[in-house]
Amino acid sequence: MRRVSIFGATGSIGQNTIDLIARDPGSYQVVALTGASNIELLAHDARRLNAEIAVTADEALLADLQNALAGSGIKTAAGTAALTEAAMRPADWVMSSIVGAAGLAPGLAALEQGATLALANKESLVCAGALMLRTAAKHKARLLPVDSEHSAVFQALVGEDMSAVERIIITASGGAFRDWPVEDLASATLDQASSHPNWDMGQRITIDSASMFNKALELIETKEYFGVSPDQIEVLVHPESLIHAMVGFKDGALMAHVGPPDMRHAIGYALHWPDRKALPVERLDLAAIGQLTFRAPCETRWPALRLAREVMQTGGLAGAVFNAAKETALDGFIDGRLRFTDMAGIVEDVLSKLSAQQGHIDAIMTLDNVASIDHLARKEAQEAINRKAV
Repeated sequence: MRRVSIFGATGSIGQNTIDLIARDPGSYQVVALTGASNIELLAHDARRLNAEIAVTADEALLADLQNALAGSGIKTAAGTAALTEAAMRPADWVMSSIVGAAGLAPGLAALEQGATLALANKESLVCAGALMLRTAAKHKARLLPVDSEHSAVFQALVGEDMSAVERIIITASGGAFRDWPVEDLASATLDQASSHPNWDMGQRITIDSASMFNKALELIETKEYFGVSPDQIEVLVHPESLIHAMVGFKDGALMAHVGPPDMRHAIGYALHWPDRKALPVERLDLAAIGQLTFRAPCETRWPALRLAREVMQTGGLAGAVFNAAKETALDGFIDGRLRFTDMAGIVEDVLSKLSAQQGHIDAIMTLDNVASIDHLARKEAQEAINRKAV
């Protein structure tokens, strides 16, 4: 029986992971489930899966969690330190789907225990890719990608030599505003940005899809995970979201991964790797689909893509600055203090300011330094928002 933990259990990735595990309960012992504010759902799943411990990131909600699990025998804890401590519990396989930089420390803790880390928290590689990979190698742990694009690349590379890879193409749906006139984007509302045409995801990642900040993070993640140069990575807008990525080889061949827009495929592949097992996902009827369409992304519409390429060229802790500034700018949009089109400008301003100051982006990559520059970038971004707030 495999021991598994799910970090970010109440989010869309966590819920899809639980769906797969609950279909075969005899194969898994659930160690830890973690969440944030949805205590009712966290407690329900902890009871259903008989988890050893349930953790909420919000210390103020500990009493609620304790009450919800009273009499179950399931341990409870709260706070960021408790998340990391839960990740230190022995497990064979850990799903890392906490949103944002908050997922970095628990992910590192799981790798230090030698676990297989199924990584849906793209911010971990964006902020500290070299540290994550170094930690995995040191402790003989394994990182498996769960983003649909990176899972697709990983699958397309099975049996292939990386030296034969010429380019990697990750696709993007284009999000809610892919067909909007560019001049209308400044007036886009929160509700409009929070609706995705293809995927059922949380609000923050849905907005990031509309702004392409999600794809910008994935560009950086591709570089870190697969060790390719920035000029080998391309983005292609593919509105149908059926081809998730393609790998181009030196002989001109393209290997494409095709599948329905259902995160259970990438999760299931990581859960069962290196085997393939049956999954409850749609089987595509290509004749009924008829055609697939593609177009090049417009960086005027999506400046986040240009910023991601600048971050990859800069290296060091630039990814941590990029992510922290992006998360803060997103908060500003959600709170109504920024327009949709203001977010990229905030991120660019913070990157420019911290890149010009020695001792920040060029600092050694340690968890403490990542946390320090994350804090500084958020402070700078907040000050920029205060100056610009609508």
